[in-house]
Amino acid sequence: MVYVTGDMHGDPTRFKTPAIKKLDKGDTLIVCGDFGFVWDGSDEENRFLKKLQNKKFNICFIDGTHENFNLINKLEVSEWNGGKVHHFGGNLYHMMRGQVFEIEGVKIFTMGGGESPDIEIRMAGNTWSKFESPSQQELLEGAENIDKHGNKVDVIITHEPSARIKDFLQLKSTEKKRLTLLNTYLEELGNSCEYSKWYFGSLHIDKYISSAQIAVFNNVLEVTTGKSILQQ
Repeated sequence: MVYVTGDMHGDPTRFKTPAIKKLDKGDTLIVCGDFGFVWDGSDEENRFLKKLQNKKFNICFIDGTHENFNLINKLEVSEWNGGKVHHFGGNLYHMMRGQVFEIEGVKIFTMGGGESPDIEIRMAGNTWSKFESPSQQELLEGAENIDKHGNKVDVIITHEPSARIKDFLQLKSTEKKRLTLLNTYLEELGNSCEYSKWYFGSLHIDKYISSAQIAVFNNVLEVTTGKSILQQ
């Protein structure tokens, strides 16, 4: 089975939940960005990554905005289940932007990245990366890969939501996050292809916006149904 969860920011707590502990060999858990366990390259971090690599289920993540892209991009690009990945070894993968993967018969489009809401602070503090937002080449590759699959996938997994969904979720917010080129791109992508479920993680909420559009943070959901496995 394939499952999805939200941003972790380097906090291992979620891996200790009974639901994730029950995942079995051949299962796949996908994190919607801001994985955060590839950060400083320390011995302690590498020991924990080795533990993740040795899990019996696959752990995959798309990138968010708070990642160490220099470390991630040092890895060789390879192919896994039809899409490009950075393979850390064992069962740990970074799913690259603009790819279509087929996992257990489920076609999944991935587009990581975004723009930090605190970009000015991060730039001033030298913690901002120019790689946090998808490049034109990555956006184009995403559109081309969707086209190759007849503009139809089962699931879309992104860090950011589409422009319409982001606007809707901020209607009552006093601190609105601005729309970006990526939000607009995702809006156009959603309008031009068929999909059953779309998961995104950047807003740090668990919310079913509709039967298809789902914001995920702490929840763990089965990707084809959107049902939570936390209470099972």
